[in-house]
Amino acid sequence: MFTGLVHSLGSIRPVGQHRFALSLLKESSKAVLFDLAIGDSVAVDGVCLTVEEILPDGFVATASPETLERTTLGKPSTSYVNLEASLRMGSKIGGHFVTGHIDGIGCLIESVAAQKAWEMTFGVPPSLSEQWERHIAPYLIPKGSIAVNGISLTVAECDPDCTWFKAAVIPHTYTETNLSSLTIGNWVNIESDILGKYVNKLLCHRLSQTNAQEDISLDFLAEHGYLSS
Repeated sequence: MFTGLVHSLGSIRPVGQHRFALSLLKESSKAVLFDLAIGDSVAVDGVCLTVEEILPDGFVATASPETLERTTLGKPSTSYVNLEASLRMGSKIGGHFVTGHIDGIGCLIESVAAQKAWEMTFGVPPSLSEQWERHIAPYLIPKGSIAVNGISLTVAECDPDCTWFKAAVIPHTYTETNLSSLTIGNWVNIESDILGKYVNKLLCHRLSQTNAQEDISLDFLAEHGYLSS
């Protein structure tokens, strides 16, 4: 489990079939390398990987074929990847619950420097529309949470068909992550909010049990136990 708050930047290089070596930048490596052990989980651009070997400046991990197919690992869009060590018991949760299980790939559509933030818009790559429609679009809501390359962001706006969303990125997040290295068209890993997935699953299950085709309303939620009276 992660929070979407990046600890360090690092470089990634293949060292064999499906295996990668991660080297961390020295000035920010302590948060990840401190007490790092074989078997630990680290989020690499939002992808949860297991540490298999400890290196002097990083670690080695293996990505499954499914992971390589669904994410940008092995085909990074930037020079560096975002790294976050797994959440420790008792740690602060400054972002939102991020599992490290990527739902699909998006791409940067627009990046505009505003007065106090970077307004970044991400959308669906033409070749990956089915993946986006099934695993990302249903969970896009204004003010909802989403992880982009492992970074916890808040959806500021999305179109009615949920083919794109916009997020305001504060200067600290922009400069301390690889968002600053993205160019228009670059691919990014996207993980939808896990809480939204569970709510959707529960509601679909209830509807299928009753064979109902009702609109979801406050009365419906209260009747089915999702809101207290």
